[in-house]
Amino acid sequence: MKNLIDKLDKAFENRVRLGIMSALMVNSYLDFNTLKELLQVTDGNLASHLKALEQVEYIAMRKEFIGRKPNTKYNVTEKGKTAFSRHIAALEELIRGSS
Repeated sequence: MKNLIDKLDKAFENRVRLGIMSALMVNSYLDFNTLKELLQVTDGNLASHLKALEQVEYIAMRKEFIGRKPNTKYNVTEKGKTAFSRHIAALEELIRGSS
């Protein structure tokens, strides 16, 4: 059992980060406001979790302008896709092993 838990990625232990990754895995990109509405979190809370995922290079950010308004978009990197898929597989293995 301990070996299964070791396979879990600490970057996804928080529900907000898990939500961010889940949303980005099924969308090519999402902007900051869409993520905020989807996850029902504050600007600061979302920003800190996005920054944590950026630091481990699981997501990438790009800023654009729509008219004169800045728009920040996020997408999952290949490294992030691999890490998240491994994390989900470890969760599934843990669930199957405990049944």
